Amino acid sequence: MGFSDTMKALSDPVRREILNMLKGGSMTAGDIAARFDMTAATVSYHLAQLKKAGLVTEKREKNFIYYSLNASVLEEVLLWIKTLKGDAEHEE
Repeated sequence: MGFSDTMKALSDPVRREILNMLKGGSMTAGDIAARFDMTAATVSYHLAQLKKAGLVTEKREKNFIYYSLNASVLEEVLLWIKTLKGDAEHEE
C-alpha cells in the first residue's frame, strides 16, 4: 500500500462510488456489483484496487466476503491535503 496506489484508486469514479456505498456499512461483492451495470469481474478488479490501496478491508464469513471502508487511510490523505493548504492564520 503506497500513497500513489491510494491516489490512483481515488481517481476512478467507480471506485469513489464504491467507497460512498461502503460508508453505510459492510457489503458483499455481489451487493456492490448489483448496483452497477458492469461484469462481476470488473467490480472485482475495482475492489482489488481499493484493497491494494488500503481503502477497503475484507472479512470472510462462511461463503461470503464482506468489504468495509478503511477510513484511516482516507484520514491520512485528508491530513496531507490539509498540509498543502497551509495554516491560513499564519499566512499574513
